Amino acid sequence: MYLGKIVGRVVCSVKDEALTSKTLLLVRRLPNGPTVVAVDAVGAGAGETVYVCRGREAAFAFKPQEVPTEATIVAIVDPLERVQ
Repeated sequence: MYLGKIVGRVVCSVKDEALTSKTLLLVRRLPNGPTVVAVDAVGAGAGETVYVCRGREAAFAFKPQEVPTEATIVAIVDPLERVQ
């Protein structure tokens, strides 16, 4: 699990039936990591900071439906502040 920032959206003309009506977003790992395609489970939008779950557990957000995913956005993060 890690924090990421939404940097784009994926548009598909054909996709697995289990992904019908699911949004696919491009998420860049913070602070300067790689970009992955993640299924959105929470309604995140462009530029938002999100919490991403990876691996087998990424599909748990859609139980009982079987969704073929390696990464899922499971939370939108409020603005971060440093405590001194």
